[in-house]
Amino acid sequence: MLILAVDTTTPGGSVALLENGALLGEVNVESAATHSARLFRSIDFLAGAVGRDIRVVDGYAVAAGPGSFTGIRIGLGAVKSLAFASGRPVAPVSTLLALAEKLAADGAAPLVCPLLDAKKGEIYAALFEARPDGLVEVLPQGAYDPGAFFARLPAGAAIAFAGSGLAAYGGELEARVGSLARFPRRSSFIAAEVGRLGAALLAAGRGLDAASLEPLYFRRSQAEEACRT
Repeated sequence: MLILAVDTTTPGGSVALLENGALLGEVNVESAATHSARLFRSIDFLAGAVGRDIRVVDGYAVAAGPGSFTGIRIGLGAVKSLAFASGRPVAPVSTLLALAEKLAADGAAPLVCPLLDAKKGEIYAALFEARPDGLVEVLPQGAYDPGAFFARLPAGAAIAFAGSGLAAYGGELEARVGSLARFPRRSSFIAAEVGRLGAALLAAGRGLDAASLEPLYFRRSQAEEACRT
């Protein structure tokens, strides 16, 4: 099974191609250019570099959120267009779950906590326990007040953290968790993890058609908030 995976929910963004569970290649770019300006160029470059034709992929995996509202729309819009054209299924994957998978692979702690800066004084976050058979959600994925979320973290347990939320709230986090906080030096690029999680969903028959693909926001966008006032 050949899978094209896309993430535009994080600042850098990435794309990956996987075949039968094996990573063929991943393109990670830190650039001032927008996701819309570089996404399809990254896909074309990756396909050429690994010698695969994306027109014959068996399915798609996409980070559906949470994250940048604009980034989510760009990624989902691109994958929807590819899926409409090809008739192939799409597996939507949580950005938080994909980042947690990356943390769990590092093995720095049995508990892993992805943190994304949600702006407006909030974070997107969750807490997972890494078990041999996969991740188990301990604190649910959602949008939180940082202090309230950090107060819910279990005391006396080593926890590995990663994500854009650390830049904004790392100091407050360390003050609460102390020396048991782990910060593995792993990149935030997650297309490979999105691809692996998505491939499992597709193999289980849980892929969606393009029209059924929806974003995972966890809160209303600024435009939706304005309409309510």
